[in-house]
Formats: sequence, structure tokens, C-alpha cells
Amino acid sequence: SALLSKMAKQNSPSLIEVVKQVAEQQHSQASEIEKSKTILFQLQAKFQELEKEMDSILLEMKTTEREIYLQDDAIEVTKYHCENLEAQVRALYSENLKLRHDAETIQEEFEMTFARNNEYREKIKAHKHLFWEMESKMPVMIELAKKKAVVKQLKTKKEELMRDLQNPEGSVIKQVQEEITLLKREITTLKEFINKKTDLLEEEKKMHAKLRKEIEVSH
Repeated sequence: SALLSKMAKQNSPSLIEVVKQVAEQQHSQASEIEKSKTILFQLQAKFQELEKEMDSILLEMKTTEREIYLQDDAIEVTKYHCENLEAQVRALYSENLKLRHDAETIQEEFEMTFARNNEYREKIKAHKHLFWEMESKMPVMIELAKKKAVVKQLKTKKEELMRDLQNPEGSVIKQVQEEITLLKREITTLKEFINKKTDLLEEEKKMHAKLRKEIEVSH
């Protein structure tokens, strides 16, 4: 027993070290466990974020697919409209060709008609000239020509009279002015005669009034 006690005394430091080492290992393991838990929490949070991102990406993919489908529909509609427009352009081109041909035909017909009208107009002009020559030689037309000449002379005289009336130095104006001067003289003479008669009448009235007063006084 003394030997065991001695051995225990000799081995006691090593047991303490063992206990210390075990405690340190436990502390280290606990620290590592805490670190692992922290990393696990971080990974879980990261995983949740990734799940959210995946959901968002899936939603965007669905939206993009829907837009692609809509674009496909729009492309089909546009393609249909383009085909219709191409058909309309071809139809318009054909119509333009037809209209151009019709316009050229109408132009040719117009030129032919215009040429015929000119020819007809020249013929009518020649017939009118011939008819006028024949008509001018008839007795009635000769008499009519004489009357036209008389009318022309009368018109000329009328124009001369009108010019003479408008001209202060014309013969008609002078004659009228002379008559007006004579009338003015006669009017002046008549006014003088009337004035003299009026004066005589006033004198007679005064004399009558004077005589009446004298008669009244004498009575």
C-alpha cells in the first residue's frame, strides 16, 4: 500500500494533465460545435435566400415564357398583316398598270378626237366663209349693208355731238352759252324794270297816304 500511495503521488500530476487536456478538448469541441452551428445557421439563411432567388427566377422565367408566347402571337399577326399588305401592293401595282394603259388609250383617243374636231372646225369655217360670200351678194344683204352704213354714220354724229357737248370750246356749247348770256341780260333788264315799278308804286303809296292825312286834317 505504501508503494501504491507512492505511485499515486508520482502519477497524480499526469492525471491532472489528462483531466485538463480532456477539459480543453471538451471546450474546443464545444467551441467547434458553436462555430459549426453558426456556419449551419448562415448556410440555412443562405439556402433560404437561394430558394427565394430560385422562386423569383422561376417567376421571371414563367413571365418571360408568357411574353415569348405573346410575342409569337404578335409575330404571327404581323406576318399575316404583312402578307395581306403584300397582296394589296401586288393588286395596286396591277391596278396602276391597268390605269396607265387606260390613260394612254384615252390620251390617244383624245388626240384623235381633237384632230377630227380641228378638221371639222376648218370645214365649218370654210362653209361659213362661202355662205357669207354668197349671202353678201344678195339684194337684201346689200340693203342691210347700206342701213348698217347709215347707222354707223348716225353713231359717228352722235359721238361728235357728245364730244362737242363735253368740250367747252365746242360749237354747241358756245351756242348754248350765248343763249344763256342773252337770257341773263333779259332777266337783268326785267329785274331793273320791276325795281323801277316797285319804286314808283312806293312813291304813289306815300303820296296817297299824305293826301289822306291832309284830307283828314281839313275835315
